[in-house]
Amino acid sequence: MVAVRVSTGRTLGALCATTALLAVTGCAGGSAESSETEGSTGPLDVLVLASTQYPEEQQAWFEATAATFREETGAEVRFETFASAADEQKIIQTSVVSGEGPDVYSLGTTFTPVAHATGAFVTFGEEEWEAVGGRDRFTEATLAMSGPDESEEVGVPFLSRPFAMAYNTELFAAAGLEGPPQTWDELVQYGQALTVDGRFGAAIGYADNFDPWKFVWMFANQYGNPLVDGDQVTVDDPTVQQAYEEYFGFLTEDGFVSPEAVGWSNSQALASFAAGQSAMMLMTGPTAIPTLDASAVAGKYAFAPMPAVPPGETALPSGGEPATTIVSGDNIAVADYSDDKELALAFIELVTREEEQVAYTETFGDLPTNAAAAEQITSSSDVLGPILEAGAGAVPTPFTGAWSEVQLALTDVVVQSRSDLGAGAIDTGALATRLTEAQQASQTALDRASAQ
Repeated sequence: MVAVRVSTGRTLGALCATTALLAVTGCAGGSAESSETEGSTGPLDVLVLASTQYPEEQQAWFEATAATFREETGAEVRFETFASAADEQKIIQTSVVSGEGPDVYSLGTTFTPVAHATGAFVTFGEEEWEAVGGRDRFTEATLAMSGPDESEEVGVPFLSRPFAMAYNTELFAAAGLEGPPQTWDELVQYGQALTVDGRFGAAIGYADNFDPWKFVWMFANQYGNPLVDGDQVTVDDPTVQQAYEEYFGFLTEDGFVSPEAVGWSNSQALASFAAGQSAMMLMTGPTAIPTLDASAVAGKYAFAPMPAVPPGETALPSGGEPATTIVSGDNIAVADYSDDKELALAFIELVTREEEQVAYTETFGDLPTNAAAAEQITSSSDVLGPILEAGAGAVPTPFTGAWSEVQLALTDVVVQSRSDLGAGAIDTGALATRLTEAQQASQTALDRASAQ
């Protein structure tokens, strides 16, 4: 039985579920044979993001995983879900204060720094990693957001979700376009050329809970602004104002995005692309594949990395980062307050096994973090090549406990601007005011995180 190392200090309830998962793996030892986990009784509470795209499939996965877990450990696992980054943040904060909540948390990679900053998660050393199958079980790229360095890792890679673009190869050929665009200006030209006969050039989910800030982050990095530079936030920099104006301008100025996109989530934008109503889908990834393969564009689409040259430029500016996707996906973290840490480790070991990860990918599209599963999946699918290319060049978001509040501030700017967007024009003065407010909120969060 592995001795789980527990850090002292503030307790993060939202991450407790993750701790429970890690503990389970320790007792399971990688074996698929039934054996109750010594010292842990459960039930194990696990928090995960609700799937709006595949809700029935997610429920079936909950039931199947719980059944396997019960057979192997003798304990029950109970899944609960959250719907947005704001929900995720609230649960974490509430659990830190109360000292109770899920045992195991499946966290977005950008929220892992929040978990680490609390000091309230199990830190993974040699014993913990061995309990979940070994650190070398996972692909190296997915470990980039496990912690600030190898000595302080709190997140175990669960799913990989690089972002890319999808395009309708049939519509591209009909328009005389050879291959995907290489710069954002070229993408605008493509989008306008493809906006004909009631069809739009691209689909975007302006009302999505997660996507909007990623466009702003991407453009800002390409212009040379990482948004957090040491102890300074640079959200009110002119490059960020330009990033928002370009992002909104796809609809208001360039006219190749449907006005309905103001109210679209990512899944609604994907539905437009899948129905052939939009020729490109921006900020998408492997989770779209099951939907597309069962749609009107099956066999008529391809993926490509999004352009690495920012709007208004013909080449990457000096100091610019060719960022087209964050290191994206989900990590599993284990809460210190959990009484079932061994069960938590066993759960993590279970859901990161090769066969489990392959089955998950085939159902939901998320790429495996298990190295053997990743090799098995990628060697049998040509369509994944461009997504893997994008993932190989993924740029991590700043590893600071303040980042979740920074990304929420960036998202809030979009939320506040949506009424203007729906009216067809963005008030640049109002946008500048919103960025000043976002800068203040983000800098306060960074100062607070730095002082801890």
